[in-house]
Amino acid sequence: MRKHHCHDARPMEMNNINNITIESARTLYDGSHIGNELLLIDDIENLPLPNGPRRMKCMLLGIFLKGNARYSVDTEEHVVKAGDMIIINEGNVIGNYTLSTDCEGIGILMSYDFFRETIKGMHELSQLFLFSRTHPVFTLMQKEITAIKAYFRAIKYKVDDKEHHFRTEVVRSFMMTMIYDISNAIYRRQSANDKRQTRAEAIFASFIKLVEKNFRHERRVGWYGEQLCITPKYLSETVKTVSKRTPMEWIDNYVTLEMRVMLRNTNMSIKEIAQVLHFPNQSFLGKFFKEHVGMSPTEYRKS
Repeated sequence: MRKHHCHDARPMEMNNINNITIESARTLYDGSHIGNELLLIDDIENLPLPNGPRRMKCMLLGIFLKGNARYSVDTEEHVVKAGDMIIINEGNVIGNYTLSTDCEGIGILMSYDFFRETIKGMHELSQLFLFSRTHPVFTLMQKEITAIKAYFRAIKYKVDDKEHHFRTEVVRSFMMTMIYDISNAIYRRQSANDKRQTRAEAIFASFIKLVEKNFRHERRVGWYGEQLCITPKYLSETVKTVSKRTPMEWIDNYVTLEMRVMLRNTNMSIKEIAQVLHFPNQSFLGKFFKEHVGMSPTEYRKS
């Protein structure tokens, strides 16, 4: 049975939420947070869950410490027990929650931009997290659970230290270390996985590797199809099926993230960034950035 306090908590508010974002979750759960980028959940059993299916507009990492749970991701049901970790990715549709009355756990909700910026440059990790899109539940060893609980406490302590000038950077550093440990568990699961990677999963993984290497100068879906010896239509259908995103959305995501990093961490002019990322001109880059981020590159740099 679903826990009553989860089911009954603020039903009107839950029904008004169409997509699960950090912002919408914060209206229902008062946890340690960094703006609308990161929300820590000390007691996953008390997180109010919407009654119907909702699309994730952020990412959830969760560990179940007691009891069990059921939920669906894109209509596929998953069963979770104590010692299991779940990863629910941006774009997934989740629903059909059922929690046992003794359920306990911790969780971290983060925006996809926060996640991407945290693991930027760690290409092997991004490949491992792609594996989690098709294997969203896996069992941790006791020492891994102990380590992740310690990371969680350290992250929470630093998130709550609002006077710290480098709070976000320190939190991101702790997160990166924790993600290495989680990725090691994923790697172990991937290595032991008897199920052969499907052709669709193999194409998607190859596509992402190509994008990571070439997005700065190549943004045509057709070009990526040519490299993989498949038609753009087949590539689009395959990538959308596996990841719930189109190839163009993935390419744009990498480009936008690179722009954010350059604007935040370098003194390069917007004209120079446009040249590095092979945009026709500064104006074209500005229009692209505003469309994807909601503000101009100059506004973003000042913010």
